[in-house]
Amino acid sequence: MIEQAIATYREEAGELLAELETSLLDLEETPDDNDLINRVFRAMHTIKGSGAMFGFDEIATFTHEVETVFDMVRNGKMTVTKRLLDLTLQSRDHITYLLSCAIGMEVDRRAGDEIIAGLRQLVPQPERPHKGSTEIPSISLPTVSEEDLANENTWRIRFRPAPNILMCGTNPIILINELRALGTAHVVAQMDAIPQLSGIVPENLYIYWDIILTTSRGEDAIKDVFIFVEDDSDIKIELIDKSGLIDREEGYKKLGEILVERGDLSPVEMQKILMQQKRFGELLVEQGIVTPEKVQAALVEQQHVKSVRKERSETPHAETTASIRVPAERLDQLINLVGEMVTVQAHLAQVSLAGGDATFIAISEEVERLTNELRDTALNIRMLPIGSTFSKFKRLVRDLSNELGKEIEMETFGAETEVDKTVIEKLNDPLVHIIRNSIDHGIEMPEVRRAAGKSPVGKIYLGAEHSGDSVLVTIRDDGAGLDRNTIRNKAVEKGLLSATAELSDRDIYSQIFAPGFSTASKITSVSGRGVGMDVVKRSIEGLRGSIGVDSVRGSGTTITLKIPLTLAIIDSLLVKIGKDHFVLPLAAVEECIELTRNDVKHSHGRNLVNVRGAIVPYIPLREHFNSFGSRPEIEQIVIADIHGTKVGFVVDSVVGEHQTVIKSLGKVYRDVKGISGATILGDGTVALILDMNVLLQNREQLVNG
Repeated sequence: MIEQAIATYREEAGELLAELETSLLDLEETPDDNDLINRVFRAMHTIKGSGAMFGFDEIATFTHEVETVFDMVRNGKMTVTKRLLDLTLQSRDHITYLLSCAIGMEVDRRAGDEIIAGLRQLVPQPERPHKGSTEIPSISLPTVSEEDLANENTWRIRFRPAPNILMCGTNPIILINELRALGTAHVVAQMDAIPQLSGIVPENLYIYWDIILTTSRGEDAIKDVFIFVEDDSDIKIELIDKSGLIDREEGYKKLGEILVERGDLSPVEMQKILMQQKRFGELLVEQGIVTPEKVQAALVEQQHVKSVRKERSETPHAETTASIRVPAERLDQLINLVGEMVTVQAHLAQVSLAGGDATFIAISEEVERLTNELRDTALNIRMLPIGSTFSKFKRLVRDLSNELGKEIEMETFGAETEVDKTVIEKLNDPLVHIIRNSIDHGIEMPEVRRAAGKSPVGKIYLGAEHSGDSVLVTIRDDGAGLDRNTIRNKAVEKGLLSATAELSDRDIYSQIFAPGFSTASKITSVSGRGVGMDVVKRSIEGLRGSIGVDSVRGSGTTITLKIPLTLAIIDSLLVKIGKDHFVLPLAAVEECIELTRNDVKHSHGRNLVNVRGAIVPYIPLREHFNSFGSRPEIEQIVIADIHGTKVGFVVDSVVGEHQTVIKSLGKVYRDVKGISGATILGDGTVALILDMNVLLQNREQLVNG
């Protein structure tokens, strides 16, 4: 249990660190945004508090120092500066390092000490260490002002932890002490839930607590204390006193009213007790209606509120949403099972249609409807906003531009566009390569930009948008653009192009994806070795996607990635060549037309067809795969759009649309060019999935060769 709790903390701390980085980068653009400042503080506070609970003392100690500084910022004692953000981003990286260290492991504190020393220099009127001392003293919080005291609220908190909380590595006393640190608190332990000795489980906790807290920090600060136990614990937080709500001369609520509000006493029982003459609390205890601890808690609340009532406005309650954390492996298993179900459903549909039984067909159609809904729901579960990966690129741009002495800003759009999590994971490295190249080769130095009449601050735009069952990811810069002649000359020099070849700008620019291709005059720490863009292309094509380049000299370059929404199940077009079935991804298919013997004869063996006045080249797949048997009198051409180029694929016949569950090929067939995978049809036969990008490349190589 402890190991599981620590693993959960590491995972959630990683998410908080990602949110922290995003907030800090956003804060650099709007340094006066109080919401962002509070987000930074809360992330630090949560990492610190939970780190202490799970044994990450180094994280708790270090994060406390940074949290303290941002507490000063949000209280108006300090302002957000670039130096503060630099140090806080370094703090985020250091916490990541500490998180990777095992509990009890010796860690290198030098980087952390330097960060803390830098933060201390930013604090107004800091306490300087004694001369010759190497110890980094902690940063002191500012004293509470009269304004803070005037803005205090009193809260009633009932904290009933889950019985197994100790086994999860959480010490509730630490949480209660954190509440005490927020203001003035009175705590009463409730023990009425402790069972008889024979029923006690030694590992379980049966005590719960009533806390009365007066603080100026608000409800969010109280909720932050319980952020890692709120799902499993019963926690009630109520605002019970603010200035002007109750007349001081009338005093606070009576004992019975408090107990009824808490749910410890019913109104009927209260009236029955009031009919008697003894003190109310004594009667409740004598008759066994309420335990002495509950009466004591109510009396403590009564006295506490009477002594500390202050004027302040009510803090709104934050909305909560129910969620559950599921391991990625379980989601992958679910998708695999849904894929198998889609295959079985296709078999069922085929059998039902062949049998002709109306009842059987109706059942098959209902199963198909449910399977489609289950498929869509399961795929949506794995969908994540692509913006979840955008924040790390903002940090990349910030750090690299500082390293290279350039001024670069990054703007994003379409962050809410959802893509399968596996696609997002595999998209990370290609995007890093492209953005690094844009920073190093694309954006000019500030003085060069000024001389060209541009703003000294370069811009990189990163965005995403849906396009059918694909996503278009665009990376655009306003830099120098690509030099067509330089790229062409380099390609000719490397033997990639012939000196007399007539090529379009798009074809010339595509040479940057050739292995080892680079036009950089010198090698830097960022790029220039000719490694990267060919890897980018292979990675995108490995996702069954495509990549295109457009550039205007002096104005910038745009790289567009077209990637599928998911890698598990795709819409496709099922075709037939001889007795074999093949699958073409439907996203690239535009139309299907007939190819007659006369059409072939009139093209004089050049594999060209006239489509409404436009000449479209085609690839005869029967010849490509050396299929046996004679060609039909009328064949079908599937017209597809690949990288903006129309190309046809000739097949014997088109069967129709098909839900394709993608299966990977074995080692023997993995390197077969033009095949990206396979799927199982309803009758149990295997259909190969065609890689149209590779088929087109092979044709172009044959033509150019």
